[in-house]
Amino acid sequence: MFGLGALLLSVMMGGISYFTTRHFLVTERESASLRQAYVNASLIRSSLHSGNTKVDQLLASLDSGSGSSSVLDVGGTAFASPLAATRELPKLLRGTVSSGTPATQTFVVGGRPLIVVGVPIPSVHAVYFEVFDVDDLDHTLRVLALALMAAGVITTVLGFAVGESASARSLRPLTGVSRAAVAIAAGRLDTRLPSAAGDPDLAGLTNSFNRMVDQLQERIEREARFTSDVSHELRSPLTTLAASLDVLEAHADELSGRAQRALVLLGADLRRFQRMVGDLLEISRSDTGSADVSLEEVEAGELVRQAVTVSWRTLPAQIAPPEVTVDPAVTGIWLSIDKRRFERVMTNLLENAALYGGGATSVRASVGPDRPDGRHTVRIGVEDRGPGLEPTERGRVFERFYRGHVAGRRGAGTGSGLGLALVAEHVRLNGGSVWAEEADGGGARFMVELPVDDVLELR
Repeated sequence: MFGLGALLLSVMMGGISYFTTRHFLVTERESASLRQAYVNASLIRSSLHSGNTKVDQLLASLDSGSGSSSVLDVGGTAFASPLAATRELPKLLRGTVSSGTPATQTFVVGGRPLIVVGVPIPSVHAVYFEVFDVDDLDHTLRVLALALMAAGVITTVLGFAVGESASARSLRPLTGVSRAAVAIAAGRLDTRLPSAAGDPDLAGLTNSFNRMVDQLQERIEREARFTSDVSHELRSPLTTLAASLDVLEAHADELSGRAQRALVLLGADLRRFQRMVGDLLEISRSDTGSADVSLEEVEAGELVRQAVTVSWRTLPAQIAPPEVTVDPAVTGIWLSIDKRRFERVMTNLLENAALYGGGATSVRASVGPDRPDGRHTVRIGVEDRGPGLEPTERGRVFERFYRGHVAGRRGAGTGSGLGLALVAEHVRLNGGSVWAEEADGGGARFMVELPVDDVLELR
């Protein structure tokens, strides 16, 4: 805006300056030319009245100044000073002056601007023309235009520079706020704005922002402690209930049929409750930064096959195993990864497909595109046979306790809403990323991308 303002101001001031100066100089030159032409015409009339018939000498004696020439037409005979050319005079001007009307005209001959003044002298049956070369005036105007254009360019550049400096100086505090907000959104809750005691306007913003972040951090930490404490407190009674359930299941034959069915339902819900408490503990450890990662060097293809085999055993017996495909390019690539967490990722993805997508149809491992930092990647895709996910849900399914209308639409909906959240957390701790997309033949596809350690890429 500074630059555009400077440009508009330069154009306006330059245009006003140029046209005002041009009008003044041109008017002054035309007035001087008219005075000189009338003075010379008066001298010619006096000389012709006195009987001087030597017209050539008369024209040579005129005070024509620099850059002007004279043409005198007496009784149809034209006489011209050495520098004048009668054929170059405009016909319209010659006709107007010959009819008895003085006239002035500007025209160009050979690229040179000229002013011609015509004065009729009826008392001696003559017409006088004086031609003035105004090339010097044209040159002056061109120099003035170039100077004004150069000044306009310099002013515009300076306007941009001043605007850049002023806006950077005024927006620097907001830039710091923006960077701090981005850092906080990325999870770095210890980010704070520096004190701005010297700026009373900025000090209020800084103090309010820091207080807001303090309250946010305190609330998140309080919720994390609450989740962790509740989960720990629930483990003791759950352990007692689980032990009692084992005793009841050991003597299930002694119970009636109705009691046995109740025992089966109790066992299923209790184990689901234990799984939920375990998930909550896992999430609370991640939130408090106490999650441990035990990295191992494993071959990518074998890792996927073993993880699918182990995970499938935890699913109901009626769920068919998915088809596992490992691209040849993946064979021989080694990963540095936490096997326990990766197996948990595959277990949760296969369980999610069983609950909401009618079971997983395929698990495919392939080489992914390189990351911006140059590291190679391996991708594992899990597809199901369900109706898929809406575009608005593909990012939200990884939120904690989010189930939305997917549960009612894609299956029984008996999940806790923590499975995919744990998938995202386990993948993050292994340095990878996860997302959901639509499969080629319909259904949902969950993609896990893991980075390849350059040292372990090929063995």
